[in-house]
Amino acid sequence: MSVTLNVNGKDHTVEADPDSMLLYALRDDLKLHGPKFGCGLSQCGACTVIIDGAATRSCVTPLSSLDKSSKITTLEGLGTLEKPHPLQQAFIDEQAAQCGYCISGMIMTAKAFLDENPHPSRDDIKDALNDNLCRCGTHMRIVRAVERAAKANGG
Repeated sequence: MSVTLNVNGKDHTVEADPDSMLLYALRDDLKLHGPKFGCGLSQCGACTVIIDGAATRSCVTPLSSLDKSSKITTLEGLGTLEKPHPLQQAFIDEQAAQCGYCISGMIMTAKAFLDENPHPSRDDIKDALNDNLCRCGTHMRIVRAVERAAKANGG
């Protein structure tokens, strides 16, 4: 079955079963490798994308739950190598990634959070990122990166 997805501001048509998860369409069909397969159970956050402004776990989001008006944003839709999004730049400046596996999900969760709460406290940031797992232990660098991005945007 053909499914049309609006990803990073562009419409894409993929051939997929409507019960297939969004993560597979993004990675396999659209070749977007920001969202990662981590647990497949919505528990780690590595697959997080933004759908209509909300951080969403793409590993448990069936294509059938989306429609043509759904706006999906992946890490690739935020910035470029030449001009990273301020949040991406903050993660670079704080050296918040070690292995990097969780970082896309962390950034996408933080982006949706900062869009809703541009002036967060440190505790707000920790709460917002609490369900995203990082096994490398760069949690404090990640929190500092989100704080830096909020300050850069007047937060």
